[in-house]
Amino acid sequence: MKHLLLPALALLSFGTASAQSTCATALPIGIGLHTVAAINGTQPASPLCIGAASSMANWYRFTATVDTAMQVTSYLSGYPTVDTRVHVYTGNCGALTCLAADDDTGPGYSSICNFSVTAGVTYTIVFDNYWTANGFTFGLLEMAPPTPPVELINFGSTSIATSGIGALDMNNDGLDDIVGVSANAVTILKQLATGGFQTTTIMTTTAVHTPSWSFAAGDLDGNGWNDMIYGGGQGATIMFATSDGSGFTQFNFPGNPYIFCQRTNMVDLENDGDLDGFSCHDVDANVAFVNDGSGNLTFTQGGYGPTCGNYGSLWTDWDNDGDQDLFIAKCGCDPVDQIMRNNGDGTFTEMNVALGFADSHQSWSSAWGDFDNDGDMDVLIGASSSGYHKLMRNNGNSTFTNVTAGSGIDNFTGQSIEWTTHDFNNDGWLDIHGGGGILVNNGDMTFTLDNTVPGNGPVADLNNDGFLDIVNGSTLRLNEPNENNWMRVRLIGTVSNKSAIGARITITTASGSQIREIRSGDGFRYMSTLYAHFGLGTDEEVLQMSIRWPSGIVQVIEDPAINILHTITEELQTSVAEAPGADVCVFPVPAIDQLTVTGIPANTLVRVIDAAGRSVINTTLGNNRIDVSALTTGTYVLEAITSEGRIVRTFSKE
Repeated sequence: MKHLLLPALALLSFGTASAQSTCATALPIGIGLHTVAAINGTQPASPLCIGAASSMANWYRFTATVDTAMQVTSYLSGYPTVDTRVHVYTGNCGALTCLAADDDTGPGYSSICNFSVTAGVTYTIVFDNYWTANGFTFGLLEMAPPTPPVELINFGSTSIATSGIGALDMNNDGLDDIVGVSANAVTILKQLATGGFQTTTIMTTTAVHTPSWSFAAGDLDGNGWNDMIYGGGQGATIMFATSDGSGFTQFNFPGNPYIFCQRTNMVDLENDGDLDGFSCHDVDANVAFVNDGSGNLTFTQGGYGPTCGNYGSLWTDWDNDGDQDLFIAKCGCDPVDQIMRNNGDGTFTEMNVALGFADSHQSWSSAWGDFDNDGDMDVLIGASSSGYHKLMRNNGNSTFTNVTAGSGIDNFTGQSIEWTTHDFNNDGWLDIHGGGGILVNNGDMTFTLDNTVPGNGPVADLNNDGFLDIVNGSTLRLNEPNENNWMRVRLIGTVSNKSAIGARITITTASGSQIREIRSGDGFRYMSTLYAHFGLGTDEEVLQMSIRWPSGIVQVIEDPAINILHTITEELQTSVAEAPGADVCVFPVPAIDQLTVTGIPANTLVRVIDAAGRSVINTTLGNNRIDVSALTTGTYVLEAITSEGRIVRTFSKE
């Protein structure tokens, strides 16, 4: 195992005294190594900068003598690795403010927490016993300054009223919100158009499984509100949003089947318009929660990777064929990463050997994005303990090339369980977040480290300024804007799943093209925005935007405005190829009480979707007729899944 090498300038002192028990008696420390005999302080960490409450904590105090960047870490060469959690505060006792925090970024669940300090300011550092009270050694290290990119990405800091595990729009107002979860409550910090947040706490029945490992969200039942999957160490709990979004109803599978539940996602596995659930299983084959079209889920296992060691799943269309493929970053008992091609019929083919992904890499997550803006998805598989990162360029012909050497990533020693990609400086190139920093994309498949930035967490635009922010525990790190332009896209599916998960958006500017995908769950733990975000750099117009919906429908918008959020609903009238079932007809149009359907076999499952994307009829076709008498006047889509494929027809109701 490769351990973090300490900068020579950091080895200035070695403290052996234990920290004091309270904030008021915190032990003053300097740069160097410090031994903790046991975590036994009587005052718990408060406020919480990350995770849930603990019962004991050890308190330290550090006063900076120069403006610099610091790192506090329990991952040190030559010392045992212990599962730790650390909080860093500014302010005085009784009025502490979270500055930074970390839980499990380092190998073996150790802590690696970076933060900037100002000369003369005192900082409080607290290790708590949330995971263990065992003793360990930690380092307080002055970081060598990073090689600056063209412009550092600067983040402000403000405390928030929950420890955020998700950042997405929960009330359908076009503004991303912050979501915190406990066993019996969901706390939503609703972003206000005027700035700031309104805190709403929704009580739930006590969750059988809490999101101790991961959290995913999306509209599973198509009622227009985001549902949630809690991934816990023993299984998965699903919280279905009520019909008005004001509450949640808990669902657990009968018999509570055991899942050592790691990364969870939502994805349309069969590309049938219904959103399904997925969970990595650490000690067995992975599992899926297959949707029947009415929000009823069936627990299935097998076909998505048969072995153990499954940690970070991510769904992406790496072969550009319009369906969602599966990548799993693996660790532990079977550390060979999996890349599985969707065959288009609900089955998957393992491609890790053929594509060069079959090595014992040891990672908990991966960052998939088009790093070189050539129209296909590349990937950074970030190390959690394997000692090296792997950057794979997609060649556009279902092959990949390892381009780590010379990319700047080959000299990056930071490790973590969270690796994601977003354009944080809005220059039109996707950056990579993980390992205690942001690898800033130079635009030529090379990257420059900025380690002055916050640790990982859910990502969204949380002050509606067009720049992506980071939730780091109970601290909101607001991205300070530069002069670059941007555009965001909110999609609402009708024929496709309501959340449009699996959709791909392509924009073209004078500088070239960019692509984004709508995903539920990236990295290992968190749930980031369901809106696509594009940085435009200095480009002052977008020439064209194209949306390829999961249904296959393609919408093209010419000359969309910049520096705004676009809300786009999947069109019902489209030029989708309807070769399957070319002889299928529906009549009369408009229908009154009965809709006659010819060309589809009897007993075929069909559904009717309204203009808002809701499934309003789910039935079996009998006598070539469907009772539509209960429908209101309007335009609808009839969808049938047959042996020839998906068949879609539009009709109107009088």
